[in-house]
Amino acid sequence: MESAPTRSVLFLRVLVFALCVSCSRAQTCRNYTFSNKNAYASCVDLPVLSSYLHWNYTQLTGTADIAFRHTGTTTSRWISWAINPRGQRMVGCQALVAYMTSSGSMYAYTSSIDSYNTDMPEGALSFGVPSISATYESGEMTIFARLELGTSMVSASQVWQEGPMNGPGSPGIHSTSGANMQSTGTLNFLSTSSTSGGVSSSGSSGISSTERKKNVHGVLNAVSWGVMMPLGVLLARYLKVFKSANPAWFYLHVTCQASAYAVGVAGWITGLRLGDDAGGGGNVGTHGNIGMALFILGTLQVFALLLRPKPDHKYRFYWNIYHHSCGYTAIALSIVNVFLGLDILDPTKVWKQTYIIALIVLGGVALIMEPLTWAVVIKRRRRERSQKDPAIGMNGAHSNGYNGRSQDDGV
Repeated sequence: MESAPTRSVLFLRVLVFALCVSCSRAQTCRNYTFSNKNAYASCVDLPVLSSYLHWNYTQLTGTADIAFRHTGTTTSRWISWAINPRGQRMVGCQALVAYMTSSGSMYAYTSSIDSYNTDMPEGALSFGVPSISATYESGEMTIFARLELGTSMVSASQVWQEGPMNGPGSPGIHSTSGANMQSTGTLNFLSTSSTSGGVSSSGSSGISSTERKKNVHGVLNAVSWGVMMPLGVLLARYLKVFKSANPAWFYLHVTCQASAYAVGVAGWITGLRLGDDAGGGGNVGTHGNIGMALFILGTLQVFALLLRPKPDHKYRFYWNIYHHSCGYTAIALSIVNVFLGLDILDPTKVWKQTYIIALIVLGGVALIMEPLTWAVVIKRRRRERSQKDPAIGMNGAHSNGYNGRSQDDGV
């Protein structure tokens, strides 16, 4: 048992490393190969909706060959990419739309968006589109098109969307919150760069400074509130049962929770700044409110450490209730909030999958250790009662006996 704390710390390091590796392996437009062998000189990872734009631009004729990709979709949804000469808004968009028909083939067409209540009817655009097609492979929908933009339209506002199908040949209304309301930017065909929300981003990575802050915010909070906090509880609850782990379990628990709180507060402050920069940051009310609640609960836990009475103190029972209630509530809310944040950030699926795997590992540890530690506690209590009263058998029978786990047998 002396090596248990070391194994726990090692597990935490491996888990954090896995999260970092998942980030480095996230898909980018630069490492993508098209199955139809098309090659594009320029590309950009669009910041939301798991979308990517590839293009070749001929300056002499003002012609652009584009490929718009949206990943993580199904055959029951539609995708669209558009240029809007009037600015970053829906009305005035010259759109390319694609969806799968009831026969199982992809259908792509052009649509000029003239109102907010549009159902994206087929129609000509303000510029020529001599060719347009679409494909669907393994959850990825792609629109291919040639645009005859003319030499005057080198830079343009772009809008991209995705939404459900209402029925055969009938695209439905897309979501009006979160990432679907942030999918606008400016594209410069010559500089191979994209602008999202007024912040410039490189064509090779497509990540604006705002998106980078969102990523930092997400990683800090997922690792701290979503992983380190539950891990700290497991360390205390299960190591505390073994006498050989005393007092190492306490210092591990305090170190883990204090580190999680410090990192979590940094992530919370980053979230507040994002909200200020974006005038509210979109539809993040519930996510932000839970974040505030987590900060309060975490701060209460810090005070709990400072006010912690001795195990035999008459107020220790009430302190345990206070400490455990705040701790378990914080863990439940943190897990919910991580998933809410992932839905808002809308990263590649590997991020959510990695976090789910982390939760499964933590839950598996709890599932195994809970009955084991209860068995240790019950056996110890029976042995102690037998030593005090030889008349008590190993079955633990006693009129005043208690076969439960005390408040201080675990967190």
